[in-house]
Amino acid sequence: MRTLIRPTAFVDSPFGHDGKVARLAGGLNWFAAVELIGIEGNKRVSTELVTIEGIEARFDVDMTAQWSALTALRKPLQLGERTIRLDQPQVTGIVNATPDSFSDGGQFADAAAAAEAGADMARDGAAIVDVGGESTRPGAKPVWEGDEIERIAPVIRQLAAGGTAVSVDTRKADVMTAALDAGARLVNDVSALTYDDRAAGVIAAAGLPVILMHHQGDPQTMQDDPRYGDVLVEVYCWLEARIAAAQAAGIAPDKILIDPGFGFGKSVAHNLELMNGLALFHSLGCPLVVGASRKRTIGALSNEAPADKRLGGSIAFALKAVEQGAQIVRVHDVPETVQALRIWRGLRDQALTPRV
Repeated sequence: MRTLIRPTAFVDSPFGHDGKVARLAGGLNWFAAVELIGIEGNKRVSTELVTIEGIEARFDVDMTAQWSALTALRKPLQLGERTIRLDQPQVTGIVNATPDSFSDGGQFADAAAAAEAGADMARDGAAIVDVGGESTRPGAKPVWEGDEIERIAPVIRQLAAGGTAVSVDTRKADVMTAALDAGARLVNDVSALTYDDRAAGVIAAAGLPVILMHHQGDPQTMQDDPRYGDVLVEVYCWLEARIAAAQAAGIAPDKILIDPGFGFGKSVAHNLELMNGLALFHSLGCPLVVGASRKRTIGALSNEAPADKRLGGSIAFALKAVEQGAQIVRVHDVPETVQALRIWRGLRDQALTPRV
């Protein structure tokens, strides 16, 4: 049996709690207890809630490594000339240069309009702008690489020329190469390098960071009937294996970010369970990215609200994510999310100000 460590019992401040709280991933969150999850294979067989005080005496070698990963500061992302700190939550803005994305497909008349929207997001506080040219919404069909490159390259080039930190949302090695040539400095791969066997080599050679996202199935069929025995444990183990594969392909450990893949081959119940257990993923030692913005789960819980009426739910999920230490939230509604996180940050700063 193996034991996983999920932080819980979050507290506002470490002051006066020496030895009784731990800092999560070097960020602005502290926790006073953990859930020890015993697993065999991909199945949960036991759980135990334990306070932090004296807990390290119970650890085996694997748990010691998890604990180090849970509490270690995440290094900043260096995206060209831009440094993105990960000791505080950051916002990534979404620009879909596609005709059929679930929320904003067809919104931009041309590359110039898409680039202008991305520049607006950066001005509104997005640390990164993520540009995609292929919809991976449920039911979407693959796009030819040439079309995908034609959609995204001019957008990325214009944004990068203006000083914006740009990531590219793609599964394909040739598209990655074209995007990096245009100025993208981060790859966001919803397949976690499983779609194109040349993708890992492109990223390793470039020495740039990559986001590995969990998925079950492909976009055309992933929402037909997603099934898990234990979604939290299975996604954790799958991402752990993909991290190992990326490192084996030559990608440096500090260049790997992870995303549990909210909505990618998951039911409403699966998504909610992942969000509730999100802090577990920090023990993988990678910065955590969460993309729940405008997703179907929000509509399901909001009287079937359409995608453009899901702002409140999107912010609720973003705040839930950063409360559990997520370093990056990927969103459509940048100004509103940035404002919400500024309020969250103000609350944290006040809690972390010693009383005289």
